Amino acid sequence: MEALRLKELPRAGWARVGVQSPESVAAHSWGVAWLVLALCPPHLDRGRALAIAILHDLAEVRVGDLTPQDGVPKAEKARREREALVGMVAALPNAEALTALAEEYGVSPEGRFVKALDKLDMLLQARRYSEAQGVDTEEFVASALAALEGEWAGLGG
Repeated sequence: MEALRLKELPRAGWARVGVQSPESVAAHSWGVAWLVLALCPPHLDRGRALAIAILHDLAEVRVGDLTPQDGVPKAEKARREREALVGMVAALPNAEALTALAEEYGVSPEGRFVKALDKLDMLLQARRYSEAQGVDTEEFVASALAALEGEWAGLGG
């Protein structure tokens, strides 16, 4: 039940720049999962990448959608998110496997692919909000492009 709250948690960055009715964290996670399904190259494990995509923002139910503007150091954000995730999945029979999958985000080949698609989803959503609402989303586009340049380069295949 707790995980379902992702459907109600708006993405903080969009709200900050004035997007009306910003997507939820769950909607973003769906967007990343869709991109995995549509774009996963054959040398990666699509099922593993989908699991990572679904898990990658789950902890935000407890810690919130922290953005760079919140001033939380990356290491502290990671600590909070890991603690939240471990707590959320603790009662599940596959808790260790879920935690291990979540920790692959940005690390394993599938996790790096998902991280790149996380940025691609942000870029696509920024363009959508810019076109539909006239909101200035260029900071998100620039951030995504900069991150993607490094992420895609490291994917190989």
